[in-house]
Amino acid sequence: MCVWVVEGVIMKKKIVVAITGASGSIYASLLLKKLTQLQDQIAEVGVVMSDNAKDVWKFELGNEEYSRFPFKFYAKNDFMAPFASGSAKFDTMIIVPCSMGTLGRIAGGISDDLITRAADVILKERRKLVLVARDTPLNLIHIRNMATVTEAGGIICPAIPSYYSKPQTIEELAMTVVNRVIDLIGLESKSYEWKGI
Repeated sequence: MCVWVVEGVIMKKKIVVAITGASGSIYASLLLKKLTQLQDQIAEVGVVMSDNAKDVWKFELGNEEYSRFPFKFYAKNDFMAPFASGSAKFDTMIIVPCSMGTLGRIAGGISDDLITRAADVILKERRKLVLVARDTPLNLIHIRNMATVTEAGGIICPAIPSYYSKPQTIEELAMTVVNRVIDLIGLESKSYEWKGI
């Protein structure tokens, strides 16, 4: 189990999951499912969705099952959410999928909703921010925004599946991205590991 130990006390991770309106709701759904399986390593998960994220989820996945996950959901403009402040000590934030608009606002330091405010907090506190960027092709503005966020300490993890594990379904293919995110945030989980040829 991957946890922090501070003066003999086990510190589990406090995670923010933000879901924006980019295509790729399957990644968010699979990530939330995975986090429910890893709750022994997690102290708390807070979830915030944009309005577009809810619309895209319903369109792409054909349901509104985001509300069934056993995590606390916060309104997009709820600046009283704990992770709107660094003092709440949320140590990890994942934006999945991350729209180019959200990326641009984070890169510009614009905290106009809970998602961008929480990302700003994570960066200023030097904690872990993972942006699962989902767009193609990329223009120079996107690339420069990715560079800015990277220079500020964030991690850009494009939603680009891998094929080493020979996935057989869309879910297995998308899970290759989710497993990469799980590795990046430091949670222990059984997943495919490249052993070479």
